[in-house]
Amino acid sequence: MRLAVAFPSRGFFDPVPAECLLLFRYLTAESSAEYVAVMDVLCATLLADMSASDLRERLLEAGLDIALDTVEERCLQLIAWKNLMKSPRDPHVPTVEAYRHSQRRFQATSRGHWLHRQVRELARRGDGAREVARELLGGLVVLLEQIAERVEGGGLVDAELLAADVTTVFSNQQLFTDGVRDFYAYLGNVLTRYDLAGEEYSTFKGLLLEYVELISADVARHSPGIVRVLERLAPLLGTVLAVLDTLPSLVNADGSAVERLPGRQVADWEELTAWYTGSNGVSGPAQLRSAADAALSQLLTNAKRMLASTGTGASRRADLLRLAALLDSSREEDAQRGFAAAFGLFSARHLGLGPEEGEVGRTAAVSWWDAVAVDVPVALRERGTRASVGRNGRVPDPGADNASQLAAASAEEAARRAAVAELLAVGELDGCEVSPAAFWQVLLPLLGSLLARHPGAQERADFVDRDLGIALVARWEEGRSTVVSWEGGSAHVDKMVLSVCPGPGDHSGVPLEEDDGAGMEQGMGGAV
Repeated sequence: MRLAVAFPSRGFFDPVPAECLLLFRYLTAESSAEYVAVMDVLCATLLADMSASDLRERLLEAGLDIALDTVEERCLQLIAWKNLMKSPRDPHVPTVEAYRHSQRRFQATSRGHWLHRQVRELARRGDGAREVARELLGGLVVLLEQIAERVEGGGLVDAELLAADVTTVFSNQQLFTDGVRDFYAYLGNVLTRYDLAGEEYSTFKGLLLEYVELISADVARHSPGIVRVLERLAPLLGTVLAVLDTLPSLVNADGSAVERLPGRQVADWEELTAWYTGSNGVSGPAQLRSAADAALSQLLTNAKRMLASTGTGASRRADLLRLAALLDSSREEDAQRGFAAAFGLFSARHLGLGPEEGEVGRTAAVSWWDAVAVDVPVALRERGTRASVGRNGRVPDPGADNASQLAAASAEEAARRAAVAELLAVGELDGCEVSPAAFWQVLLPLLGSLLARHPGAQERADFVDRDLGIALVARWEEGRSTVVSWEGGSAHVDKMVLSVCPGPGDHSGVPLEEDDGAGMEQGMGGAV
């Protein structure tokens, strides 16, 4: 059953930005209950601004005992997922040292707050049907006529009253279409149930025949009037929008316009008109009639199945429920006998397929759960014969795999060469920021090999990798250190000044030690 009764939404089928997808991570993470509890506290009040200790106190009041470090860790992770942000409010402290030790405070982002409200709304909603606000359709005609009368005279228009009417029109239309969408989604779920029978079927039949027809009748009665007034308003939209633009509006911090209320743009009115007239495709009333016809057709199919005295279409739901109740109230021995009698699952004989039966216990007295599995050939399982048919399969050509492996190796080597070139361009490493590949794949193995070759403190030491053509030079100086950072972390090498240069070659008169392979293998286990 196909149904689309909402406005033709702009943005459908556009790729979802990665930062929007991150917002949902806290709902499926390993500790989702703790993340949801933190969001509950921060979204419970307006402009909630709390530290980790404040959050823990609120969680304790709700009966959740979460360690303080864990609460702060969850908040920092929610910041990474864009659900929270650090509070811009400065703590009132007397000194800079006290400011450094003051606790960080957190608050929900606008998207995080909105998403969590939707999550809680989804959790509160049941699986049953909800009423459709069909009475709003008659009010739409009255409101649209009021809007037309306000701007047709050409005199002074009360912008506040006009804005109230426009907002009410679009809010009522959205509430109606959302209710219809939810109702037909519930209708589709029930119609797909194969076990619908008896009193439940009678109740659902009344719901479908009466309520669906009531909705369709209201839409058919009020749609012509709504279309007529919308056509009357079409040449006046410029005036309506101009009056609405005179009202105070918001702007973002960067000066860009905020998301406006519905009815403030020409596209909003075009979408409203298209829903009733079908100018962009099938109209909403036509889709409602089509969906009602499909639902009635499925209802008749279920009725035919119920009235059939034979065949496989009859539902056994009531029989299965009665059997389940009998099994639940019986002793284990009686339940086993009843289950076997109901489904015909009596004791089975275990058949061997050949002389290779060295396992002990493959007898009729051993349960299938405990017996060793028997491998049944595919030909015997599918055709009942051991004879092979068809010709032998072709030997696969390894050329494509070899080419892909060579390409992967070339790409990996190119990445290492790029990392080497990045380090050589830096030279002196103290205070530099490199890529993760340059640190983990090149610099860290070189440093490990150097420390393995020269474990004790010296004035100067070198290590060269002939394959990569790069040398690492270290100078031991008291009070000096080398700090190398990359995206995601940093390394601090105490009492050493590190630099890189092309190798092998002459460096300040001190010959570079060449890598013979053993040093590199030792260096992989070195510590930073």
